[in-house]
Amino acid sequence: MLSVDDAIRRIVAAASLIDSESVPLDQGFRRVLARDVVARVDQPPAPVSAMDGYAVRIAETTNPPVTLRVAGAAPAGHTFTGALAPGDAIRIFTGGVVPEGLDGIVIQEDADAVGDHVTLSVAGAARHIRKARTDFAKGQVLVAAGRRLSARDLALIAAGDTPTIEVRRKPRVTFVATGDELSPPGTPRGAGSIVASSGYALAPLIAQWGGEPVDLGILPDAVDALQNIVDVAAKADVIVTMGGASVGDHDLVQRALAPMGFALDFWKIAMRPGKPLIFGALRGKPFLGLPGNPVSSFVCALLFLRPLIAGLLGTELDDTRIRARLATALPANDTRQDHLRARLVRRGGEIWAEPLPIQDSSMQSALALADALLIRPPHAAAANTGDWVEALSLEGC
Repeated sequence: MLSVDDAIRRIVAAASLIDSESVPLDQGFRRVLARDVVARVDQPPAPVSAMDGYAVRIAETTNPPVTLRVAGAAPAGHTFTGALAPGDAIRIFTGGVVPEGLDGIVIQEDADAVGDHVTLSVAGAARHIRKARTDFAKGQVLVAAGRRLSARDLALIAAGDTPTIEVRRKPRVTFVATGDELSPPGTPRGAGSIVASSGYALAPLIAQWGGEPVDLGILPDAVDALQNIVDVAAKADVIVTMGGASVGDHDLVQRALAPMGFALDFWKIAMRPGKPLIFGALRGKPFLGLPGNPVSSFVCALLFLRPLIAGLLGTELDDTRIRARLATALPANDTRQDHLRARLVRRGGEIWAEPLPIQDSSMQSALALADALLIRPPHAAAANTGDWVEALSLEGC
């Protein structure tokens, strides 16, 4: 069986960079930038005051107190355009352009204005002036391609006078659950039927990771029904099935899709939960067959679908790995990489991982309670309480 790391490498290697589209800046949050954003203006475009006060010639204020004539005002957005004589000052406000020839600011707390004159108790200071292009210059790259845009990035791009941006198109991830036993929540069901739940986790995860989720619902365990997936393959960037990935008589994904152009890359991973995972291509589109078990499906989506979407978008994965101390001793592991659902607690400034007592992959309640997946590599030696372990944070999932 393939290792988890090898499976991830093969999946990412199969991901071709998706095309881009232009969107208004206000639709850019968490999108992946496809082209560098370059400043179209200088910021600030001219020297501006960082304080409310008076713009002066420093040389005329070196021996305070000194009284100057107030020749005008320069509030933000209204540049002073008059003539300045020796001994003149300008009333200025934060963000106001400093008139040419003036090189210092005296803050208003150090000034006493009477009529059209002001007496300054300290000398003017250049440190209160923000020089032109202090923040950035026209032509400078503000945000580089490949970055997932934060709110701060959007504000910076806006300051650079760019109203639209080129971003990677959201990969269209089409997914479907398979199984005669499945039915939607709230619907009548007979003996042996169960509620289909995996899609309710998968859709928001796809959206969070930058994709566009497309839920096809539930398909029965029938070859012709599964072959209908091919009809949507042309519109999908990734195709995901949940169920039908193992070797039972009713596990039909490979049998149904092989005649329809499905090319298998690998099948079965040395991991727990989630061993029966399929990866390949359906008519050139990446195809991921997740296990039907909801916990296994979730873990496999986190481990494999997330990097696949990142590969399509051309972005690096946020590192969700954490180091923690083990709160409970664990036995040696077997040949499969284990992902134990665990709670995280902080003790004495350190993070401790407490594996949940029941690790059965059918236990969705345990998954919902977990804060992390504690990783036990294949053949890991027995671990003692207090040993350092690696885990994947489930924050935001």
